[in-house]
Amino acid sequence: MKKRELAILIGVTERSVSGYENGTQEPESGTLRRIAEALEFPEVFFFGDDPEIPTPDVASFRSLSKMSAAQRDSALGAGAIALLLNSWIESRFDLPEPDIPDLGSDRDFSTVNPIDFESQELEEYPVSGAIQGPEAAAEMLRAHWGLGQNSIRNIIVLLESKGVRVYSLAIDAKEVDAFSMWSGGRPFMFLNTYKSAERCRFDAAHELGHLVLHQHAHPQGPDLEREANAFASAFLMPRASVLARAPRSATIQSLIKFKKYWSVSVAALNYRLHTLGLITDWTYRTLCIQIAQEGYRTSEPESLPHEKSVILEKVFSALRDEGVSKYSVAEQLAIPQTEINELTFGLMLNVLKGGGASGAIGSGGSPSYLRLVKG
Repeated sequence: MKKRELAILIGVTERSVSGYENGTQEPESGTLRRIAEALEFPEVFFFGDDPEIPTPDVASFRSLSKMSAAQRDSALGAGAIALLLNSWIESRFDLPEPDIPDLGSDRDFSTVNPIDFESQELEEYPVSGAIQGPEAAAEMLRAHWGLGQNSIRNIIVLLESKGVRVYSLAIDAKEVDAFSMWSGGRPFMFLNTYKSAERCRFDAAHELGHLVLHQHAHPQGPDLEREANAFASAFLMPRASVLARAPRSATIQSLIKFKKYWSVSVAALNYRLHTLGLITDWTYRTLCIQIAQEGYRTSEPESLPHEKSVILEKVFSALRDEGVSKYSVAEQLAIPQTEINELTFGLMLNVLKGGGASGAIGSGGSPSYLRLVKG
């Protein structure tokens, strides 16, 4: 929302809105009430401590070049609310400590293949080169986490078990796929769940690439995006696994069949087969054209169900067992229920009930402890 839009809604000048934002002017009580109604946040929210708002220079955005500044800032605003929510949760629960190794220091990624099948137009795809650096990093991380060459059935569960705080972005805009960042020594990841489940999984692996490869760099730019793409492809579809299970004949039908083992998109599998030299340039281009013609770049065939946060589900289940209602959580955070629900994969309103004792936790009681249990 632009300042002028808000000014019209609350019946003041645009200069007054600027004064409210920079702290040089304080709204009257009637104006504050109209601000709260227009922005759909409780009045008490505006009297709390200023939230930590992530800046563009610390966040890595998937497809940054495709989004507007307003879309980017909207995503960062959602991230700011998520940081408040996460701080509240961590004051009450013990979450897994981060285990995200730094695999980017003093490494040469100059041989990265410049293919970016998720963001470039079909006719722009180059078809030569071999991935080296990010591939090695993906294999190192798999070894560090003891994953072997197995497919990853639920990447959100995996990330959470390694200390990544994963939240959902309620932004119905294809340009805002995902972003990640570090805050307070904690890795955060935000996923747009309006995408297909396969696309969300790739976005999560892409952002994981940023977290392990670019801890000491400004996490943006085409070269770093290509590195993260190459990492994601190798991490989700490890070389040995693909070489052992790849279809003998690459067709749209075989891609649909075999993509299910790695839980990736047909486009991602086509790309991986090509980078490993298992299909020719001609076959790769032909399949790219067919994928586009079938509409599989936006609507995945035989798509998987979306993954959700296990940590957040456990948190809300524990709160429910303690008699804490969704109203109480929203009241303590001074954040609307819908805002919290959208950041938590729709889990808060599904798991927590209405009613319950207000303030049942958070005032001197002992915190509840979460321990991640492998399914």
